[in-house]
Amino acid sequence: MPPSAAQQSLFRAYDIRGANQYFTSSFIQALGDAFATLYNAQNSQPTQDINANATVETKQNVVVVGYDMRIGSEAIASTLSTVLAHHGLRVIQLGLITTPMMAFWAMQYQGHGIVVTASHSAKDILGIKWLVNNKSPSSSEIQTLYHQLTANHSCHAYPDSQATNPILHSENIESIESSQDSKLPSDLLEQLPTHQVANVYIDTIAQVFEKLFQHNHSATAANQKSAYKLDLIVVIDCMHGATGSIAQRLFERFCQQVTFLNDIPDGNFPLGNPDPTEPNRLNELQRAVVLHAADIGLAFDGDGDRLMIVDNNGKIVTPDHLLYLLARIAITEHPNSLSDSLLASEVLFDIKCAHHLPRLLSELGTTPVISKTGSSFMRQQVQHPDNQIVFAGELSGHFIFNDSRFIPYDDAMYAALRLLHWLDQVHNDTNDKKPLADIIHSLPTIVSTADHYLPMPQTTTTDCSLVEQLTRFCHYLQYLVDVSTHTDSSYSQQLEDTCLPATTCKSSVCTCATAKTQIALKQTHELLPVGTKLSCIDGVRLDFAHGFGVLRQSNTSNSLTARFAGDSIDDLKDIQATFAVLCRPFNADLAEQILAIPAE
Repeated sequence: MPPSAAQQSLFRAYDIRGANQYFTSSFIQALGDAFATLYNAQNSQPTQDINANATVETKQNVVVVGYDMRIGSEAIASTLSTVLAHHGLRVIQLGLITTPMMAFWAMQYQGHGIVVTASHSAKDILGIKWLVNNKSPSSSEIQTLYHQLTANHSCHAYPDSQATNPILHSENIESIESSQDSKLPSDLLEQLPTHQVANVYIDTIAQVFEKLFQHNHSATAANQKSAYKLDLIVVIDCMHGATGSIAQRLFERFCQQVTFLNDIPDGNFPLGNPDPTEPNRLNELQRAVVLHAADIGLAFDGDGDRLMIVDNNGKIVTPDHLLYLLARIAITEHPNSLSDSLLASEVLFDIKCAHHLPRLLSELGTTPVISKTGSSFMRQQVQHPDNQIVFAGELSGHFIFNDSRFIPYDDAMYAALRLLHWLDQVHNDTNDKKPLADIIHSLPTIVSTADHYLPMPQTTTTDCSLVEQLTRFCHYLQYLVDVSTHTDSSYSQQLEDTCLPATTCKSSVCTCATAKTQIALKQTHELLPVGTKLSCIDGVRLDFAHGFGVLRQSNTSNSLTARFAGDSIDDLKDIQATFAVLCRPFNADLAEQILAIPAE
């Protein structure tokens, strides 16, 4: 049975993810074959023997495989491991882990890894993330994997009776494994002990903090404090996700007093989706922080790559402010902070972050760089050999330290520990235990909407998407503003030569032209005042003196996402009104939906 159209839709911008009924045993078998083709095509690299701490030469490619707590994840991981091994790959099975732990263990070998996870999605969703040579796949590479799957399909038959049934339980993989040659070489499938998977990860993080103590103290003090536990009261909500399998051991290693909520991994998610960014999802954590008089509350998503925090007053800290604090930590604790190399450092943030962030980052002495939304996009930029990025983060809670201390991956537990270490250091240096709420209060106020999802408007009269039309329209308005503010005729001609082609739509029925005729020059200046910054790397973002707004196509659903922020509630409403005016010529319903988005 070839993959269905619904199964093709599982191959998304960042990973493979979708409804569990599409993860049939025949689909997983075919997917395993495609992964095997992918990994066997890589040039094998020396592997790192964790126990002996020595490099082992081998021509055999190694893949680490793990899974999250979802019902069906373990069965899928088992099937993939078996299929990969039958293709001659050495498979290191890690068991129940977080996605960052998969990345950590992949780096210990050849950088190849698979984790069966649907991250923060609902309980009836399954998914798979993977790395090749320590790198996340691009959207085009994900589509290439799908084409490899379909190409392999003609060469295989799937005789098992469970071929069209969801692979939610272990009995559904028995027919696949029994149909394979049962005489696998013993060295092709290796199950690492649970304690080893956790211990090596924790010990490596411990080494990071020993170096940080040396960075912040004299050698004598560092030796005295190497076993010191952070003097903080911490509450952690694991949301029944994969972090619950290791969080207690990890955080009790470094913190004096920790209270855990929902730390038993449970794929049924009895309290809701394991997504700390959902409205009201942090209510329990907020109450617990106040009840325990805690210094901070931490929340992790289902697979441990997203972090949200609550301050000591039980108030949720906006991800913009959290991103700034973590970037500040990365810069001040950078191993080369006294060298000239840091002067050229960059901090990456995604297009949905608020308008104050670039200025705050510049004040830290680093260069702010805006990015498309998507943690995989950010990882690709961080891992580029010519990058100067010391930290990257996005509004959804993905944060990457790239300071050579640990893996350059969005590990929420590691980011949280770096934050706790810094907060404890602030308390010790000032001797007044300045609470987190006061630190946040010193930052600029942000009045914003959430990252809001809007239905994708239908564009039956044009070949252009609404975002494409809005992009051309805003380029045109910016052109009008630039022309009107420069009297130099040669400059005006230069603008016309460079800007107009970018605003010309190839479609004869596109409403871009209609929108242009409805905007007078005076209104243009009201919509895009002089100094307004337009960015179209991912949808349309406008930065004003008093706030910003962004409207973009979602990478994971057929929706638009919108976020607006201002220095005050009036500024926020003003920016929403501006975007409503810009969108109304293309879709009046969308304009009204933008106006109706509430402030957080």
